[in-house]
Amino acid sequence: MIAKQFLKWVAGLFLIMFSHFACAQNAAADAEVKAAFEDAKKVMQAGPAEIKMIDQAVLKLPAGQIYIPMPQAGRIMHAMGNSSDPSLLGAIFPEDGNWMIVARYQKSGYIKDDDAKEWNADDLLKNLQEGTEEGNKERRQRGIPEMQLVGWAEKPNYEAPTHRLVWSAITKDKLGSNDRQGVNYNTYALGREGYISMNLVTDLKDLPQQKSIAKNLLGQLQFSEGKRYSDFNISTDKVAEYGLAALVAGVAAKKLGLFAIIFAFLAKFAKLALLAVVGLGAMIGKLFGRKKAE
Repeated sequence: MIAKQFLKWVAGLFLIMFSHFACAQNAAADAEVKAAFEDAKKVMQAGPAEIKMIDQAVLKLPAGQIYIPMPQAGRIMHAMGNSSDPSLLGAIFPEDGNWMIVARYQKSGYIKDDDAKEWNADDLLKNLQEGTEEGNKERRQRGIPEMQLVGWAEKPNYEAPTHRLVWSAITKDKLGSNDRQGVNYNTYALGREGYISMNLVTDLKDLPQQKSIAKNLLGQLQFSEGKRYSDFNISTDKVAEYGLAALVAGVAAKKLGLFAIIFAFLAKFAKLALLAVVGLGAMIGKLFGRKKAE
């Protein structure tokens, strides 16, 4: 019952967004969104739950959050304006809130982290901005608003003892108002064979309250025995072709604008989304209460 009501609400919200959004307005887009969420409701998992991240790690999903695995998460991402990506693991939504987290795994090989001591935040930001502009070519072709990377919300920070990386960039609709800015809050966990990223997409004004959600999830992610960063074997294991800085300025630059597309819909209809989310929270709270009582 919870799954049905939750996905029905989300699908309805994005159908409304698409129907009012001139560049994306067409029956095919509406149908794609509806079909994606209808498919997702069959497989969604509500926390608390242990989510297996393929053969690499386990995520302890807390109560109040919902996980949608692949391939259903991929359908949702595509319906929301993103390119398909084989690295996608799933998507996390709140029962009550206006954010989402995109989880991915990249089998890059063991990433050496020694370059974190020498990187320059200004140079990394410039590369990210160039990558976002490159992504605008695809957005123009798909009739989706171009995005602009404004600056850092949080400069890259790497914790060597835990092999965790966090950075956050501010984004906006390129032609939109500066008072409606979104943010990609990116968290990474390095493993023996690659890395898992969990990237929070939300409104910039909500980041101070919501970034703890992303950091908490990062702390709840544990690589399996044999897959941990410390399990690396220099004589047998593959070493990545790039270093840690590439996760900010290189690889990430290709992804950032695509994540920002999601925010473009939320930002344009923020009041509508907020009202719908408030109603959703009350509804799901009652449903969960009823389920526990039963």
